[in-house]
Amino acid sequence: MISDDSLRDLCSRLVPANYLNIAIDARKQRENKMKQILEKRKIPEIGLENHEIEMIVNELAAMDSNNFGSKFGVGEREGRIVCDLVKKRHYNFGHGIGRSGDLAENQPKAVGSSLMNKLTNELLLDLIQMVGVRSAKKCMLFPMATGMTMMLSLLTFKSQRPVANIVLWSRIDQKSCFKCILTANLHPIIIDPIKVDDELQTNVKEFESKINELGPENIVCIISTTSCFAPRACDDVVALAKLSKTFNIPHIINNAYGLQSTYLTHQIEQCQRTGNVDLVIQSTDKNLLTPVGGSIIFGFTEKVINDVAKNYAGRASSSQTLDVFMTLLYLGREGYKKLVKERKELFEYLKEKLNDVATKHNERILQSKKNPISMAMTLESFDNSKLTMIGSMLFTRCVSGARVIAVNENKTIDGYQFLNWGSHNSNNNIPYITAAVSIGTTKNELDGFVEKLDKVLLKIKNNES
Repeated sequence: MISDDSLRDLCSRLVPANYLNIAIDARKQRENKMKQILEKRKIPEIGLENHEIEMIVNELAAMDSNNFGSKFGVGEREGRIVCDLVKKRHYNFGHGIGRSGDLAENQPKAVGSSLMNKLTNELLLDLIQMVGVRSAKKCMLFPMATGMTMMLSLLTFKSQRPVANIVLWSRIDQKSCFKCILTANLHPIIIDPIKVDDELQTNVKEFESKINELGPENIVCIISTTSCFAPRACDDVVALAKLSKTFNIPHIINNAYGLQSTYLTHQIEQCQRTGNVDLVIQSTDKNLLTPVGGSIIFGFTEKVINDVAKNYAGRASSSQTLDVFMTLLYLGREGYKKLVKERKELFEYLKEKLNDVATKHNERILQSKKNPISMAMTLESFDNSKLTMIGSMLFTRCVSGARVIAVNENKTIDGYQFLNWGSHNSNNNIPYITAAVSIGTTKNELDGFVEKLDKVLLKIKNNES
């Protein structure tokens, strides 16, 4: 890059000096923003403009060997990209991140990619501490969705506990959470939540009973969940963290979309103070509004995360890192805080609106105080055979994400039977519909959902389609 003095000297022969000085000052401001990000390794307080983000990304990409002016590549992988559209989409990043056998290792051919990878992890750690987990010490972005990242984590714990092959899992009816255990060739012990009024809460006593029955040395880890579909509550992660510490059993928290809730992040922070949490795993798309395909692991010691990174086979895609890096720069601290605040306010707004619909149709909102993102409304006045029609009619009316849960809908996954699948509980006898308010949701979307739900329920009652 040409220095300011050289640029001023060269350009002053072509344009007036007073014009030139203004332009050079603006250039210096852009460069200072990049310098501060590299120096402080923190998310900028105020998000950057798109052209400023592109400048930083292009500077980093220029450090990768595939973008050198003259090079003589004779390897099997030289970061060559034949399609210009693909090259443009990835900003000329072609080498990926990490090296064979270690996701965190630097690449000699890809200084810019390595820099972006390290910097993104630092920015993510800053974000996690900002939203409430102040004790977090290490963070890493993995280019796999949450289920696959959980599987890799389980395999890492298994390698360190060769006698163990059991996972204690607090039931949540979401396939990837369960299949990650089976794919790791481990044996799940499914512990149903207990019903307290409307809410499904963690059966802590059953966890302790199973630990004593099976023996701590035979257990690979405990998996708990924070963010989930109502009326299931956030697991009592603090109590499970205490069991993890008492019996010296690893503990993974599936925090799928929990970074956007300060209530959930404070629960995780409390775990570290009173018990043990080895890994907290969450999705990038749900928490950061990026395309599907990445997950974030953080923890309270560096070693355990480094161990998981070393179990990653081969190099990894840099696409997810680029998406997250650019998004964090775009939002800034203020932008993310604003999204979190708006989401919390809209959650209360939807609860009020949904309660109006529930009252109109002689239904009610299921009380789930420890679930700050999802809510559920009963469908008890509707025939069980017509419940699936409610879901399909909403979907054809462009309502996505709402889940209709019928009674006695069972499911078998690889030989394991789940009674009342979708309800997280074998003894559920209440049909209901769930809706979540995640970051990025708009008031217009919520109004549209409530209006269409009301009309669909009326049509069902009037035997219309």
